[in-house]
Amino acid sequence: MTAAAAAAATRERIEQALAGVPHETPEQRDGLPTVVVDRAQLRPALEALKGAGFEAVTFVTAVDRLPRAPRFEVVHQLWSLSHNDRVRVITRLEEADPACPTCVDLWPGARFMERECFDLLGIVFTGHDGLKRLLMPEEYEHHPLRKEFPHQGIEPDKLYRQWDAARRVRFEEQREGGA
Repeated sequence: MTAAAAAAATRERIEQALAGVPHETPEQRDGLPTVVVDRAQLRPALEALKGAGFEAVTFVTAVDRLPRAPRFEVVHQLWSLSHNDRVRVITRLEEADPACPTCVDLWPGARFMERECFDLLGIVFTGHDGLKRLLMPEEYEHHPLRKEFPHQGIEPDKLYRQWDAARRVRFEEQREGGA
């Protein structure tokens, strides 16, 4: 089978899987089959693609498109091991409500990728049972990969001093309790 025939077969399989799901199929510079779905259609699209043989999620990420509206894009890339092909699923989210459904129950490997999107961009994955900060401290109020986040950071020393003071108190309490 030629590369063009394989690509056509992949696109046909994707279209058949998504027959009942409203979507767009924009052309991408990298040639990867891509579908764009509304937030309400994300879950049905992911379920349909999993049923069509896309057994693995290779990444879940988000992009801040400020000043565009809608501001955020959540990107899922799925891989079919049996057919050796991929599909990209894009969902656009408004700044006022950056939330979309989780896919962790479909692909457990997405757990940390969704947490990273939540931590760094503030995207909420509804239904995710352990959605909490992954890289930044829990008390951190900002999302460092958002476009308005300053390059020099926000209050890094203040947050560190608070964390260090709490850590020292816990250490002293443990030391006194064990002595």
